[in-house]
Amino acid sequence: MLNVSLHAQVSDLAWKKSKTILTNIKQTSFKNKTYNILDFGAQPIAKQDNTQAITKAINTCSKNGGGKVIIPKGKFFTGPIHLDNNVNLHLEEGAELAFSTNSKDYPIVQTSFEGTECMNYSPLIYAFQKTNIAVTGKGTLNGQASEDNWWKWVGKDHKSIPGEPSQNDPENRDRLVSIAEENIPVSKRIFGENHYLRPNFVEFFECNTALIEGITITNAPFWIIHPMKSKNITIDGVTVASHGPNNDGCDPEYCENVWIKNCTFNTGDDCIAIKSGRDGDGRRVNMPSKNILIQNCKMIDGHGGVVIGSEISGGVNNVFVENCTMDSPNLDRAIRIKTNSKRGGVIENIFVRNCEVGTVKECVLKLNMFYAIYGDQSGSFIPTIRNIYLENIKVKNGGKYAILANGYEESPIENVGFKNVTIDKVENDFSLKNVKNLQITNTTINGKKIENQ
Repeated sequence: MLNVSLHAQVSDLAWKKSKTILTNIKQTSFKNKTYNILDFGAQPIAKQDNTQAITKAINTCSKNGGGKVIIPKGKFFTGPIHLDNNVNLHLEEGAELAFSTNSKDYPIVQTSFEGTECMNYSPLIYAFQKTNIAVTGKGTLNGQASEDNWWKWVGKDHKSIPGEPSQNDPENRDRLVSIAEENIPVSKRIFGENHYLRPNFVEFFECNTALIEGITITNAPFWIIHPMKSKNITIDGVTVASHGPNNDGCDPEYCENVWIKNCTFNTGDDCIAIKSGRDGDGRRVNMPSKNILIQNCKMIDGHGGVVIGSEISGGVNNVFVENCTMDSPNLDRAIRIKTNSKRGGVIENIFVRNCEVGTVKECVLKLNMFYAIYGDQSGSFIPTIRNIYLENIKVKNGGKYAILANGYEESPIENVGFKNVTIDKVENDFSLKNVKNLQITNTTINGKKIENQ
């Protein structure tokens, strides 16, 4: 059993470390110069393609040393937007960028799909190997995704619809996973048109020092905010309202020094999902996601509030969640870690405090080493999960379990702590399989004080 005083000491030291991480996250800075897209030929007229005008404004801004590219009030139709160094794409209040749903408008770029790198459709907003970039303002990014375009490529419940194009055809998603396992170079993993792998919405790929602030994002084709192999990312005051398939709100992948704060997530999948690559591709990259702070966020609908995995082969460490609220009958879990023996990965040092949970469907904390979707997910890469601490948590309705945890006999889940946790209503307290060192301190479930386990 983990000593109570040691538990408290570990937690205190970790939260002190979080302050150091926060001070080390570099922030963006831009020249006080503006470039209005109207001056480059953009117009808020139905069916007018403003892609070239926006691109020209961004390129001019960057070549002149940077500044702010203004999207003024109005609805502007556009294809994909590629950011450049030292550019802040700023949407004024009342501004909306409505993105094309024609896949032919999206060129092939280096990106990823569900944790596997590939050459595929450009994300709707994309930056590759850029520094000091931002998307800010009070406007809206509208992906215009629906059952009539991007979303129908998934099929109902991830099952192909006869006669309809689908990511689930053997030559599409399955082929990408297969050639990645064969270690085919990313440059030769060419997909795009007729392969039906939907693009990410906002993706910063191998970027350093980026900001997303204030905007609203809706109707996404796929994952919504996806920093990939990037450092020093701040996401502040963003509202995500998108209920399509795989509409994760924010997915930092292979990232370091990420600060997510003051955001609202109302999603069709996980609200926040921290990732580090899928299976062999994640082990090839071998880059953990680490030093991630999540503060003052609101999670509404979603498969999980703060989730780690399932694309997790590179591992995750040093995640700090505080002062968040999670509440919806359509929110499945508050905190969730999901992996399996194909993914593997070391997931450690996850700290959650001062959070309020209204209603969740399944459980408050779920730790699962046997996550399975798309068939058999067993392999020889046994994962590690350890050092998961929740403190000062208030829950009204915890669903079926306070803690639902399933580890391996040869790799038990280690060092899980509840401190100052109150759960007013839950069907069961714990369902534990192969869990080592569970420490329960000053915790009340269904009105009953729970002793150390």
